[in-house]
Order: sequence, then structure tokens, then C-alpha cells
Amino acid sequence: MAILGRQIRLRAIERSDIPTFVRWLNDPEVIKNLLLYLPISQAQEEQWFEDYLQDTNRHIFGIETLEGKLIGNVALERVNWKDRCAELGIVIGEKDHWNKGYGTEAVRTLLGFAFREMNLHRVSLRVFDDNVRAIRCYEKCGFQQEGCLREAEFSNGRYRDELVMGILRSEFLENGGR
Repeated sequence: MAILGRQIRLRAIERSDIPTFVRWLNDPEVIKNLLLYLPISQAQEEQWFEDYLQDTNRHIFGIETLEGKLIGNVALERVNWKDRCAELGIVIGEKDHWNKGYGTEAVRTLLGFAFREMNLHRVSLRVFDDNVRAIRCYEKCGFQQEGCLREAEFSNGRYRDELVMGILRSEFLENGGR
């Protein structure tokens, strides 16, 4: 089963995706705006995958083009069924697919699934204040800035602020659910 968007589909991640993930997560440009800062080994990623399979409060999807090329992944993490909320995370690992709308489409598609199928009430995320491309994507999808964690991350010799953004189910649906 896949969750279809206009130009992408979201599908379950597979063990066979691990070498691709390792390649992405060892590319400094790809991880610049992630919390990773150490090289990742194949064995570490395999262990991460095994741990993921046991975690019922985490849902990670591969992002594929309609032609079937895996270009990234998107996740709902820390799903809280009592409060009906989760945190969103995304990475487009294939750099030749950056700035083409795939990330925005993946976020919108996942939000549709989160609000319509999972019956979540709220989705939040965290993004570094200098990640202009991601912030623009999230705003296009209806996220609003809710707070700022000042100097929350140290990278390249300086501290960066981490913005907290969120969207409610009602806001997503009021905007046509796209």
C-alpha cells in the first residue's frame, strides 16, 4: 500500500533502503539541517532500523517519485494517541530532487494521512532558523511558528536557534487539506 500525492507516493521503508539512507546520512550537505553530526555506519543504520520496527509511536515513510525512485523519507515521530499529536520530520536525500516541490508535496501528503486517516489533532516540527528552504515549505503547508528555542544547536562554530512550528487539523482542513 502506498499513500499517493500528486507527484510522489509515500511507502513503508524497507531493509533494502538502508544503503541509500547511509549514503544520504554521510553527505554533509544532506545532514546540514539534521541533528546528526557523526558519520553513520551500515551496522548503526541496521540497528536503527531494527529498533524502528519495534516502535509503535513512530511511522516513517519512504518518499518515491511516481517513477519509483526513492528520494527521501518523511516521518511522524513521538505519536501520542491520548493527545492525538505527533512530530514531523523529513529529509530529501537525493540532492538532484531539491527545490522541485517534492518536500512540500510529501509534507502535504503526510499531513492529509495524519489528519484524515490517523485522526491526529496536531502536528508539530522543529527547524533551524537558517533553514530558509524548509521554513518556506512548512509555511506553504500551513504550519505556524509557535516558539523559538534560542541557541539550541551548535554547528560550524556557532549556535543556531531552533524554531517550533505546528499545524492543527482544523487549519489544515480549512485550507482545503492541501
